[in-house]
Amino acid sequence: MSSSIRPTTIALATVGALATGFVGEGYAPQREDAGSLFQRAVMQDPMADLLPAAYAFYFDHKRRTDPEFRKALKRESRRIAKAAKEEAEAQGAQQKRAIRQAVDDRQEEGFPTTVEDKESFFMNMVGQGEALCQNGQLAPLIVEMLTLIRVSEAMHLEAALCFYSALKVYPQPSDLVAIYDKTCPKPVIDILAEMVAYDGSMPLSGLGGGSGSDAGGSSGAVDD
Repeated sequence: MSSSIRPTTIALATVGALATGFVGEGYAPQREDAGSLFQRAVMQDPMADLLPAAYAFYFDHKRRTDPEFRKALKRESRRIAKAAKEEAEAQGAQQKRAIRQAVDDRQEEGFPTTVEDKESFFMNMVGQGEALCQNGQLAPLIVEMLTLIRVSEAMHLEAALCFYSALKVYPQPSDLVAIYDKTCPKPVIDILAEMVAYDGSMPLSGLGGGSGSDAGGSSGAVDD
């Protein structure tokens, strides 16, 4: 009876048994996508390592021998520098408006008037400011690079606003400024100096190397 089984039948049965065994063990064959195939082909291509060096050689040769290519490089460099300068100026103007708006909003909210309320408010603002400073320093470790700068700037602005609020109720603001200068990060000190200068009611000197009376009071016009 066994002699009637053809070799092809035995081979098919063996393949089927092996496939069933693999599937039973949790094996599921997967198709390799086009991206993986391309990457594997590049990795296996001995010429792939030579491409960056060849491009660098070509670029250097064009730069040294082609005047028009050099002019194009200079134009592109100037364009990039100009765009970076304009972006920095726009960001600076935006930050200045945000600082002044924060001061206006805090002044509109008002500050406590009794000794007990001032003390509680002061401790709360200083504690919040210190926590924000610490979180701002940790931001590079926990935030993606694209949003890192915005998150850090927002924390610095909020921290400076807390320290500004504490200054408004502290009996000896000059003494507090000396502590701020020694303990706060420079970006926070710079923002706080702008807040004090914009406020105009605290003629403090030494904060961030500037003077609180240099920029006028909050009654001045805000640059748009």
